[in-house]
Amino acid sequence: MTVPYVFNQGANLYWNEQGSGPPVLLIMGLSFTHDMWFRVLPILSQHYRTIFFDNRGMGRSDVPRGPYRIKLMAQDAAAVLDAAGVRAAHIIGASMGGMIAQELALRHPQRVLSLLLGCTSYGGLLARWPSFAHAPRELPLGANAQRAREEALIPLLYSPSTPLELIEEDLRVRAQCNWSYRGFWGQFGGILLWNSYRRLPRLKVPTLVVHGEDDRLIPPVNGRVVAQRIPGSRFELIPKAGHILVTDQTKACVELMLEFLNGTR
Repeated sequence: MTVPYVFNQGANLYWNEQGSGPPVLLIMGLSFTHDMWFRVLPILSQHYRTIFFDNRGMGRSDVPRGPYRIKLMAQDAAAVLDAAGVRAAHIIGASMGGMIAQELALRHPQRVLSLLLGCTSYGGLLARWPSFAHAPRELPLGANAQRAREEALIPLLYSPSTPLELIEEDLRVRAQCNWSYRGFWGQFGGILLWNSYRRLPRLKVPTLVVHGEDDRLIPPVNGRVVAQRIPGSRFELIPKAGHILVTDQTKACVELMLEFLNGTR
């Protein structure tokens, strides 16, 4: 079986798809791969043609020199749609993936049927910063320090109410993914250089912004501002959910996704 790749501006990007129906593109966040959609992909793909990929710098995609500007990663997303033969799709982005989704909608509005933005921000120095009280004092970033890095980030990424067995399941999935030190800094550099605040009122697509009440990495006020800046958008705050929404409250997330997508078909 041939593994699908598409080449865009110096990088081969891994992508794949499941299911049939209206197209939905999933865009993952900083240092995570497409594998972290594992809790929602089986359900979404029952109703939609669900397309997913690894951002440049992570997983099965190439790791070119960074920083990877958000506008470049939005062009990567458009290239994946081209490779899939899709003119326009519903876009779901998590964290950095939500930033990429915003940029895709701003630069290529004809490619976006709707936006579902999870645990994300408008970026820039004026955005609310993480809760550093819950951040690790040191973050192991070496290629051989993956387990230690993931464990150090647990208080920042998950709600205090998240069952440990769900966190452990996430860690097992992430342990099987190719992680790149160079790719992390390339993606992180792109985040630091990006801002959508002044441009968000230009968006004219149906938009749902979802945030976890206990998100310590990207505090909920960031999602509220995104929703306030996009005309006609809707904001949903999920109780007992941290940054990894689809792990903390899978059922609530899936219900919101399907309700929103079904309403914009």
